[in-house]
This record gives sequence, C-alpha cells and structure tokens, in this order.
Amino acid sequence: MAALDLAIVGPVLRPIRESFGVSARTGAWVLNVFVLFNLVGVPVMSRLADRLGRRRVYTSAVLTFGVGALVVAVAPTFESLLVGRAIQGVAASGIFPAASAVVGDSFAVEKRGRALGVLGAVYGIAFLVGPGLAGAFLAMGSWTWLYLLIVPFSAVVAVAAWRVLPRAPRASEEGVDIAGLAMLGVGLAALAIGINRIDAQSVVSSLASLSVAPFLIGAATMIGGFVAVERRVEYPMLRLGLFRHRSVKIAAVLAIGAGLAEASFIFFPEFAASSFDVPSSTASFMLLPLVGAVAVGSPVAGRLLDRIGVRRIVTVSSVLFTAGLATISALPGGRVAFYSGSVLLGFGLAGLLGSSLSYILLNAARETERTVAQGVITLFLGIGQLVGGAMIGAVAVTAGGTGEVAGPEGYAAAFGVVAVVGVICVGLGLLLPSKTSAVWAGRAGS
Repeated sequence: MAALDLAIVGPVLRPIRESFGVSARTGAWVLNVFVLFNLVGVPVMSRLADRLGRRRVYTSAVLTFGVGALVVAVAPTFESLLVGRAIQGVAASGIFPAASAVVGDSFAVEKRGRALGVLGAVYGIAFLVGPGLAGAFLAMGSWTWLYLLIVPFSAVVAVAAWRVLPRAPRASEEGVDIAGLAMLGVGLAALAIGINRIDAQSVVSSLASLSVAPFLIGAATMIGGFVAVERRVEYPMLRLGLFRHRSVKIAAVLAIGAGLAEASFIFFPEFAASSFDVPSSTASFMLLPLVGAVAVGSPVAGRLLDRIGVRRIVTVSSVLFTAGLATISALPGGRVAFYSGSVLLGFGLAGLLGSSLSYILLNAARETERTVAQGVITLFLGIGQLVGGAMIGAVAVTAGGTGEVAGPEGYAAAFGVVAVVGVICVGLGLLLPSKTSAVWAGRAGS
C-alpha cells in the first residue's frame, strides 16, 4: 500500500499542480513533505514497534495512512493537501521498518535474503499496478479518486495484519529521544528548503544569497547538534554504534543514492509529458517498463543475495541505475532512450530498494534492535528522497524552464546530477564484503 502511494505520486503530480495552480518547484513539496514527516516518524515508530510489538504499531500505521489519504483527497487548498501528505508520511514510517523487522524475527540468516526478496516483490507489484491505475483514473476522472481508493484498502490491510502478524514480545522499555528528533526534523526541513531555492544557472551566487544560505547554515548546525546529542543521550534515536561496521556506513550512503534515484522516478511522468507532449494519463502508462523491471528484479535480487553476496548485487544495481539516468539525461527527446533508460533504472532500483540494504542492516543489528536498524535505512533513504525532490524541482525550473515552468532540458539536467551520484554508489558497492553471510552471522550472534 505504501509503495502504491509512491507509485501514483509521480503520475498525479502534474494534475495536482494544475488543480491548485502551483509551480513545479512548489509542487515538489507533495513529495518533500511526505518524506520529511516520514523521516521524523521513523525513530518514533521504530522504537514503539520494539517496545509495544510489531503488530500493534504496524496496524495503527496502516489505518493512519488511510486517514491521511482521505485528507489529501478532500483537500480544498494546496496547504491542506500537504497536511494530508504529512499524516501519510508519519504513518508510512511505521510500515516498512516493522515489516522488515518481522522478517528478521521469523527467518534464519541464510534465508533472510529470499524472504526480503518476497517483500520486495510485493513492492514491485504495487509499482507495476500504480502507474496503470493512475493512468486509467486520470483518463476517466479526477486524481482524487486514487487517494479515496487507498482508504478502504488500508482498512482491509489493517484487519489482515492484525490477524496474521505474530504478537512480538516487548523487547525494550527505552524512551524516545525528543531533543534529537527535534534537531533532525528542523535540520532536514531547512536543508530541503535551502536546496529547493537554489538557482541551477547561478549555483554559487544563489548559495550565498539570503534566500538559501541561512537555511543551509541552519541545517548544518541542527544536524551537527543532532549527532552531538546522539553521542550522549541514554536512548538515542540513531544508535551510532551500528556505524562501527564499514558495511553499515556504506549502506547508509548507498541509501541516500537510492533515494535520489527514487525521487527521479517520481518526476518521470512530468518529464515524459513535457518531452513528448502527451497528457498526464498517457505519461502514467509510459512508466510501465520501469515498474515492470522493478517487479521482475526485486524477487530475483532477493534470491541471489544468499547465493552470490550483497557486494555483487549492490554494484551491478548501481551500474544499472546510473546507466539508465545517464541515458535519459543525454537524450531527453528520444522515446527509445526514455524507455531503455527506464528499464535500466527499474532493475537498478530493484536491486537496491528491494532487499540489499535491508539485508546489510538485518545482519549487523542485535535481535532487540532490528526495527531500529531498519529505521536507519529508511532514514537515509528518506534523506536521499528529500534532497532529490528538492533538487530536481529546483534544477528543472532554473536549468531548462521558463519562469517557474519546468522544461524537459531542466529535468534532464537534474537526472544527470543523480547519475553522477550513481557513479559514487558503484565505487562504494565494490567496498562491501564479498562473502557476507558468514561474517554477519557472527556479528549478529555477538
């Protein structure tokens, strides 16, 4: 359900902007607000899941997600729509970490890759259905029906989860780090606002301007303060001890890169509509090769993890998503380039988002910290999405748009920036251990 929401955000982004009369730069906050509140909610929900049990938190999060979708669907103003997206973001923060932690509770080390691959396949199916569903609804009616559809679906999922999920014992009585939470939230919000206001045609001067510099300075101050707080509080929201392992540090940076790539995917329908002069409904269907690659690649990557190790999966996946974005960026007006690049990006995202990064953290964390460990991946993945959404919205308008209207050249330039980050991800993937199961099995046991 959470993946279905992400899959429809891209197709409905342009109709939402047109409904409320906002620019591409402002419209990016449909994604940014969701991601920001998701990031703030992750440590709280993760801690509650370890303390109260996965089933209770997961079920509550699913129901809250449906409430947020209802607020979005009936929103009379763009600001009230953002309130609904914020509710959805907080709710989503309790869905994926808890689901991945259940895998850690239920499967042995040597079988977790396959189990996570099944979980990734569910995400792949949602991504496959989402664009087609969005295209059909946009062709027949309004984008609001897509969010109304989530409301009854969330109720069904909540009932099924309550009946099926195991009643996990209370693993921890630790509290929530309120000071760290506030600093991280304010810091990330300031970072997103600052990046979203950058002018891609005069980056240096805009960085020094009063509309950008104070926010970036404030972000650096708050995030630095957050790290300092986490070092001394009794119950930190981000357990820095996890980062003793080189693989966890690499996974965190890879998650940021994957988040940037996922943010690019959200803007593909807008790029297709402006590049090929097609309506939003047609642009939604043009995503099907990409989401089909995600649906096929996710379970395959999960099964291969236990056989060939995470280093090969991550490295190949990074090469694929880099090649895909570079192809689209270099040839923004070609349909062949768009479709081939989309397929490459889809397979790359399948290998990174489906199971690989979760695999690293599950095997590095203690049993009582599995949900918190999954929250680490969600946190850094969200940072990448937040930065990516803000950056793409800004670059698309200022590098190839007219006024506040984004053009295909602007989106192509933004995708090129993310492709450069992909090259860095390739190098980091090569630094991961080649044989992981034995190494991490020992670490998890200790």
